[in-house]
Order: sequence, then structure tokens, then C-alpha cells
Amino acid sequence: MAKKDEIKWNKKYQETPSLLEERRPSEKLIEIIQKAKGKKALDVASGTGRNSIYLANNGFEVDALDISQVALDELKSKGLKNISCKLVDLDEYELPVNSYDFIVMTNFLDRNIIAKLSNALKKDGILFIETYMDDIVNEKPPSNPDFLLKKDELKTFFDDSFEVLDYDEFLNEENELYRMKKQSIAIRKL
Repeated sequence: MAKKDEIKWNKKYQETPSLLEERRPSEKLIEIIQKAKGKKALDVASGTGRNSIYLANNGFEVDALDISQVALDELKSKGLKNISCKLVDLDEYELPVNSYDFIVMTNFLDRNIIAKLSNALKKDGILFIETYMDDIVNEKPPSNPDFLLKKDELKTFFDDSFEVLDYDEFLNEENELYRMKKQSIAIRKL
């Protein structure tokens, strides 16, 4: 486990109780979920599970992966039987190939796992990514510029074995602490 990241995120959740409060799922996720053809989902870097809960409440069996035990304990406390929480280091975790109908990764960026996520999709499975991008309108200075997407960057990760269902660049939800530009993509594995 990347002990440094685990300690950082556990501390962040413990010291910022507002991070443990219920939050709405991604608005883009609400739109794209209708296109899913199966009910096995993966929520990558799930945190306290705002998207996992939404998926579970819409009939999905969800694997929620995160590096913070504090966040996963909060998600477990919701008592949803169709969410399986897994404490993992995404640098080392091996995703099962051809296993998921729907994969979600929001507010997190690790370019190295995008290919693994694509491989974890079943045929006709959907991968939905939504995260922050580098832009002049961003109110929060980046703690690490590598965690910000470049303009149109998400499109570059997928070849013609995927169909782009949706792509957008937009300002994040108003309930976030800082106004930030985001980028999202939803692709279907052909």
C-alpha cells in the first residue's frame, strides 16, 4: 500500500468532517448511467461513495475501491448490501479483465490505470471518467500539476475499439470548495 497516500487521505477525512457528509453523485454520471447494458460496476477511488451509492440504488452490484479506510468505513456504514468496499493501492491492484459493465472514476487522475480500466470492461461496457483539468479559471492552485488534465486529453487514451458516448469540458458543481474546470468522457468498449 502507498502508505504516504493512505495516511494523507485518512488524515484528510478525519480532520475535515464535511468530506464525510452525503454528497450528490456526479451530474454527468446521472446522465450516462442510462446507457449501461449490465449491472456490475466499479467505482475507482470511491472516497465515501457518493457515486457507489447512486449506482447501488440503481440496481448495480458495486466494487468500491479506495486507499482510505476512513472513507470506506463511512461508505460501509450506509449498509448497502450491493456495495463491496475494498482497501487497495491502485498502483499495485490488479483489476480483473472483462469483468465490469460500468466503471466510474471521478475527481481522481492516474493516467497509468486508464488502460487497466479499459481492459476491465466487458464488451459493451462503459468507462466514465470525470476529473479536473488545467485551466485559467481554476480557483485552487494545483498541489501537483500531474493531477490535472490538459485540454482534450481524455480523448487521447482511447482508440477505435471504443465508441465515445459523451465528452465535455465544464465548470464543476457549485457545491465544491473551489470553482474548477473539469473534463469528462464516457466510452463504450466495442
